Amino acid sequence: VVTNLDDSDWTNSLFPSPLSGMVDTSFTEDVSMSALMLKEDDPGEASSLSLFPDFLQSYLRHASTDVFDLLEEYEALCQDKVSMLQKMVLRSAPGQQKSSKTVSITWLLQQEMVTWRLITSLYRDRIHTVLEEDIMMDITMPTESEKAVMEQFFQKGNVVRQSQLVVDWLESIAKDEIGDFSDNIEYYAKSVYWENTLHTLKLRRNQSSGGFSRPLVTELDPDAPIRQKRPLADLDREDDTRLLKNLFNLIRAGMTDEAQRLCKRCGQAWRAATLEGWKLYHDPNINGGGELQAVEGNPHRSVWKVCCWRMAEEEQFNKYERAIYAALSGNLKQLLPVCESWEDTVWAYFRVMVDTLVEQEICSSGLGSEELEELPREFLETNWTLEKVFEELQATESKRVLDATKEHYHLIQKLVILGDLDGLLEEFSDWLGRSTALPAHLLRFMSHLVLFYRSLGMQLKEEVCVDVLKAYISLLVKEKQVDLIAFYVSHLPADMAVSQYAQFLEEVTETEQRKHCLELATQAGLDVAAITKTVVETIRERDTDEFAHHDLTPALDTATTVEDQQKIDVIDWLVFDPAQRAEALKQSNAIMRKFLASKKHDAAKMVFAKVPEDSMREIYRQWEEQGMDTPLPAEDENAIREHLCIRAYLVRSRIFDTEEDSERAHQMTLLRRLCLTMMSFLLLTVLQRTERHQESLRLADIIASDQHRLYEVFSKDELQKFLQKMRESSLLLLDKGLDPLGYEIQP
Repeated sequence: VVTNLDDSDWTNSLFPSPLSGMVDTSFTEDVSMSALMLKEDDPGEASSLSLFPDFLQSYLRHASTDVFDLLEEYEALCQDKVSMLQKMVLRSAPGQQKSSKTVSITWLLQQEMVTWRLITSLYRDRIHTVLEEDIMMDITMPTESEKAVMEQFFQKGNVVRQSQLVVDWLESIAKDEIGDFSDNIEYYAKSVYWENTLHTLKLRRNQSSGGFSRPLVTELDPDAPIRQKRPLADLDREDDTRLLKNLFNLIRAGMTDEAQRLCKRCGQAWRAATLEGWKLYHDPNINGGGELQAVEGNPHRSVWKVCCWRMAEEEQFNKYERAIYAALSGNLKQLLPVCESWEDTVWAYFRVMVDTLVEQEICSSGLGSEELEELPREFLETNWTLEKVFEELQATESKRVLDATKEHYHLIQKLVILGDLDGLLEEFSDWLGRSTALPAHLLRFMSHLVLFYRSLGMQLKEEVCVDVLKAYISLLVKEKQVDLIAFYVSHLPADMAVSQYAQFLEEVTETEQRKHCLELATQAGLDVAAITKTVVETIRERDTDEFAHHDLTPALDTATTVEDQQKIDVIDWLVFDPAQRAEALKQSNAIMRKFLASKKHDAAKMVFAKVPEDSMREIYRQWEEQGMDTPLPAEDENAIREHLCIRAYLVRSRIFDTEEDSERAHQMTLLRRLCLTMMSFLLLTVLQRTERHQESLRLADIIASDQHRLYEVFSKDELQKFLQKMRESSLLLLDKGLDPLGYEIQP
């Protein structure tokens, strides 16, 4: 008697789970590292983050190569990560497997992997078809066999060809799950068919007829159980059930040859023969001529197909046996009951669709057989389209409850198969608008899918593409994937790219990191000058009021706040590149103006110190290098003047200082000889604009003083102009209810 095989062990050995095929039984790996990883809250989630830089590197590496090579590398990256995560899950404690995010991330990446596989297959064919349409001539060759009809049909029929690609894709997924079947088949082969029943019958023959015995078949031909309406021995019946399920799984995976091999090894060569009859007939010798060649296929395929259909309808057969012959004959009704997943159901519909389209084409070519008329009329007359498949599929699947993530990928796969890009992007837009955040890896997939479609020149809803990329950029910022952000920002519209990258840079504070981010922006082709200007202006204008009216009495310097320090440090963005020195002056002037208006002199001095001393000389040098003979643009010239003006204001305490020291004497000498007049007018302008009119009158006292004799450096016209400005300040003071010198009027 053959050893009883446990159901689960037997099945699992033949068809290991997706995880079991990836187990590494060697102990050469670092076990301590594995144990350490398992102590983390969710090591798989952290490990999967490497896909973000990996995808970008793949994109850059394949920028100038075939785009489908890139998609195949995307699939390979996902596959490698899935393999690693599966090992991680298997090493974790049993109680942790179901609750771990690692399991869900593994499934997510498996779905992404197979979706890239689908996209590669379908779009490689679609692009090839478009390229071939211009050079192919619509020539119908004489068809003298079913195989020739089918080959010509697949060459010119886009729907049937793409539908077969979908079938191939779904079968490849099932094949991945089966693993290396050939390694297991030898252990479960049987040399004798129904050996337990045979053994029992032999025992009964040799024993007396007395006593009760359960009825069994008395003959062992394949039709005996049905014909005699008697059962097999329990062990044989269980073995048959397992065998039939495994045979169906092999056919589901497109492994018909393996299914036939299994039948033969299990003593059912007759069943292997029944799986052979689907092949289309072709006789290469029909036109005579040269050396005889082997005839292919089944000349009586129509008879075989009708028999398969009838077997699928036979209720006495096991459901998997019925499903096997339903798949071979295109009997959708009997195929669906064993479909346990969305992929199984889609496979059933598309396999039947291809089967029907091929039979319809053969019939229309005149090679159809009368035997096929025995099949139900709806089989040969159904007008299958891709849209019809998914309409019926939706009705079938409405009872199946799926989680949101599964719905996402199944919907993507459906719309990719239909080629409905507008519908796909509408779904993307809907997902982005929901309150529930999308999984990080799904966002990465969506972004790279958008970039793929753009590379093909497909017409897309641009606003949705932008929203997808923006969502992914926000994710990268959140995950601190600093090195990746600039590249994806560069695929946004120019103005939006500037604002998006500037928004990211606002939170970058470390000097070397700032330099690095600007280098990445330059490499990505971003407008660095516009970005840094935007960063500075955004922070400069944050949480600030307009110039306030301050009292005219002297006040202590206001303390520098955290927000003030941000405004001070933001100038650093403009000094990395010497070409931005003019902008650095303009922005620093604006920041210092507001600090001075708020009596934050120390903060203004810190901003001033941020501007390199050679900035004005650098601005003039760059202008001259451009070969410009004209003066600086008015905007740059004004920025320089204002910078000098503010510098004069920030040394005003030295002007008012009465103590003698060598440094002051040296400054006074320089001011007298070079720019005392200009400095006085600039300082006066600053004081008046900041409504410090009383201080402007003090400046007049200093200039008129005989102690310093500063008035001697003024010309007559300059003194008249200066006095006119003094008059303006006095009038403004009178308007405020003060005397002309800025003091309160005594009652």
